[in-house]
Amino acid sequence: MADLSAFPITKRWPAQNPNIIQLYSLQTPNGAKIAIALEELGLPYEAHYISFATNNQKSAEFLSLNPNGRIPAIMDPNGPGGKPIGLFESGAILLYLAEKTGQLLPPDAVGRYETIQWVFFQMAGIGPMFGQFGHFFKFAAEKIANNSYPMERYRDEAKRLLGVLEGRLEGRQWIMGEAYTIADITTFPWIRGANIFYGGREVLDYAKFPSVMAWLERCIARPASAKGLNIPVKPE
Repeated sequence: MADLSAFPITKRWPAQNPNIIQLYSLQTPNGAKIAIALEELGLPYEAHYISFATNNQKSAEFLSLNPNGRIPAIMDPNGPGGKPIGLFESGAILLYLAEKTGQLLPPDAVGRYETIQWVFFQMAGIGPMFGQFGHFFKFAAEKIANNSYPMERYRDEAKRLLGVLEGRLEGRQWIMGEAYTIADITTFPWIRGANIFYGGREVLDYAKFPSVMAWLERCIARPASAKGLNIPVKPE
């Protein structure tokens, strides 16, 4: 049995099975990515609910694994060289899982780097810009009632990014063509989330991006997505 005693996070969120991947997350776009990938890969894991309501992500135990205080994070008892490894940042975790299993990432160098660039496109563009749009559109609307600039700035940038994605997906089933990859997994929860969490479908003119919308439906319809989007379950 793996010894996880070197990881303080396990004292607050004990592992029932320390021999499998431990996921610390929430049902947010970033959190869902990792659960979806784990389901796609068929890797056994335990999911631990990190409550924002009680600032679990700021606790000393969580910060010991992710000093940035954000979900998701994982701990793999069977890391490189058979030693435990802890990781944070959803993009880094997706790359790790893909390389660990040899799945969800093209085996050739050109395809691999092309996939990675689209992962970075989401991490550097869609995630931050959609997140800022949602903040000003839904959560800070009253604070900027007399200044529409912040919401309009991020709304317009989010729509521009949707246009880039639309161009990429025209004539393609997935971002990389016929192969479903971590580029799809990292991106679609944010497109879905901008509507689910922020109610932004109309404001972001989703109807003007038919290739993106069709792709989004294909992503959501995958069995691993249906399960992963609802993990972890909030404790009763």
